[in-house]
Amino acid sequence: MKKLLLLITVLGITACNMGKENKNSDEITSEENNMEKSNETMNKLVDDPEEEGSKMLIGKINYAGLKSEPFDIWFNQSNKEHMLDTTAIDLIKPLLENVSIKVFMGTWCEDSQREVPGLYKVLNASNYNIDTVEMIAVSRDKDTPAGLEKGFDIQYVPTIIFEKDNKELGRIVEYTQDSLERDILAILNGSDYQHSYAE
Repeated sequence: MKKLLLLITVLGITACNMGKENKNSDEITSEENNMEKSNETMNKLVDDPEEEGSKMLIGKINYAGLKSEPFDIWFNQSNKEHMLDTTAIDLIKPLLENVSIKVFMGTWCEDSQREVPGLYKVLNASNYNIDTVEMIAVSRDKDTPAGLEKGFDIQYVPTIIFEKDNKELGRIVEYTQDSLERDILAILNGSDYQHSYAE
């Protein structure tokens, strides 16, 4: 009887440990999958299929990617040419609190090349943390390999989306109605702002 109890106890302990090992293995696999998703290549450089010898960025990008060659030429030029509306910026600053910004752009797109450097200049002047801007570079078909554009109705670029509390406040699409600063201010202060393609 004692031997039987001892055998049942040993089997019970072994079975529990095996379950823990499997659980730990599953947890590790899940963590690895999450890490792979979060480690998606930033500033991925690919060939531009429509311009031989040209490159473009695709997927998640950031300020550093736009400031790298060959994009730095147009980025620096457009940034320099954008004249800040300091009056509007003073009004924008407090309205940017808890606002998230998502930008879909094409490094191949002249409208993106004009508006995105200006946006960074406005956000820097507004003391907004530009590292929090979610910047997504799309192909000429307005898509990405990971489908990052899905659910955002991206038809034209750039599309600059302002959100607060997971609700879209408004978006600038392709070009501004007034100026970058005035359009941002209209979106943030709740004016009846309509983007270029609004129906």
